[in-house]
Amino acid sequence: MNELENKVVELLKTIYDPEIPVDIYELGLIYEVKIDQENNVVIEMTLTSPNCPVAESLPLEVEQKIESFPAFKSAKVNIVFDPPWDKDMMSEEAQLELGFL
Repeated sequence: MNELENKVVELLKTIYDPEIPVDIYELGLIYEVKIDQENNVVIEMTLTSPNCPVAESLPLEVEQKIESFPAFKSAKVNIVFDPPWDKDMMSEEAQLELGFL
């Protein structure tokens, strides 16, 4: 990962799922981060379920958090449900935190 990708991950780790006390990156909700040559960021992410209560606000929060960092020109979040999220996508740290390990 390059320096800008690391910064995106750092910013994503400050955003928490409101129902689970773990950040969205460690939860495995982030599928892909792309940064083009002009520092526009595109993130593919999913939600813990299609009926997630923050389905509308969470992607906006992610975009605003990324765009608040001066190095990034813009941020766009694409919500995808393929593959569907499940608890095996969580990091070991997240699984430990939630008592799955």
